Amino acid sequence: MLLIDEQNAKRGVISIQEALKMAEAAELDLVEVAPQATPPVCRIMNYGKYRFQQQKRDKDARKKQKNQVVKEIKMRPKIDLHDYEFKVKAIQTFLQAGHRVKVSVFFRGREMAFLDRGREVLKKVVDAVSEFGKIEMEPRMEGAYMRIMIAPAAEIPVKKPAPQAERQKLPSDGAAAAVKAQKAKKDVLPDADQI
Repeated sequence: MLLIDEQNAKRGVISIQEALKMAEAAELDLVEVAPQATPPVCRIMNYGKYRFQQQKRDKDARKKQKNQVVKEIKMRPKIDLHDYEFKVKAIQTFLQAGHRVKVSVFFRGREMAFLDRGREVLKKVVDAVSEFGKIEMEPRMEGAYMRIMIAPAAEIPVKKPAPQAERQKLPSDGAAAAVKAQKAKKDVLPDADQI
């Protein structure tokens, strides 16, 4: 077997007994790192420390891994404007967070005869969130539901800051205290004799 010592120096092809003696002399472990190689590669190292560092690397890799969750938003073919806007805003938030969104339109009873209304609702949703995500799956029927899948866009648009002229000047500390005092007076109800 090919041996690599604790200083990462190749010692060449050595017998197992000789490698074990060298590992005992260094008070370390003899670990087979590449059993498929010809000849197999072994290394003299502290196996406990090696396992700890490997677990730490794996944990860091899992932390950095972005887990993508599928969120689902349900709608009806006769959805109210306010409900529609509220749900579109939620879809945009999910897409900005990097989640995939499944949008479902639920048909009940006779509504199954008017599938075009559901397609119109889904088309409006896709148009409303087109800058945040792209359609991944065309509208299709699954039982009483018509569903589409929207994936987040590769590049999420960044909001541009307001121009310098439009920004309001913040009051200084003394002025801020006076403004707070005025607001506090407005919030307090007047006494009975002041009415």
